Amino acid sequence: MKLPRSYYSNPDVLFIAQDLLGKVLFTEINGETTAGIIVETEAYFGVHDKASHAYGGRRTGRTETLYSEGGVSYVYLCYGIHHLFNVVTSVQDEPHAVLVRAIEPLIGKEIMELRRNMPATKPSISAGPGSASKALGIDRLFNRKDLTENEIWIEDHGISYSSDEIIAGPRIGVAYAQEDALLPWRFFVKGNKYVSKPNKA
Repeated sequence: MKLPRSYYSNPDVLFIAQDLLGKVLFTEINGETTAGIIVETEAYFGVHDKASHAYGGRRTGRTETLYSEGGVSYVYLCYGIHHLFNVVTSVQDEPHAVLVRAIEPLIGKEIMELRRNMPATKPSISAGPGSASKALGIDRLFNRKDLTENEIWIEDHGISYSSDEIIAGPRIGVAYAQEDALLPWRFFVKGNKYVSKPNKA
């Protein structure tokens, strides 16, 4: 079942970041469907979070998508090479987001293998946010897409993890965020080989 818009409007971004683990992220590109189970996420707490692009209420052409009502995609280019896919959450003008850092290939594995030029059994095919996006064919054209439509969306397939199966730790690559870099706002499925490193408790 496709997640409804009401799911994304939840103001508790930490809840959503954990609840998205086990949900299935789909893309449909030129009639080809690929999907993966979300196994790693990071929460970004809008204007109050020094690691967020919207910290302090910053609004630019790039970050404007974050201020949308929850339920749209925010895709940006990192280091000029990796496209990172985020789920915009909460209500309009409250720029919360969840970064999808890793997926476990589920549907269209052979398409993912071509996109990533490696077998789907190899964890690096979709571990890390740039690899996950590339495996699913997500690029800048996917920015600001409605997640309740038919290009990119998330479904609930009844996969859930208990609190003992979810590890929380500091986010990756946000050293610039000073004390906020230490917040345990990265969540991943314990023991899943598609989680990016570091992937130990």
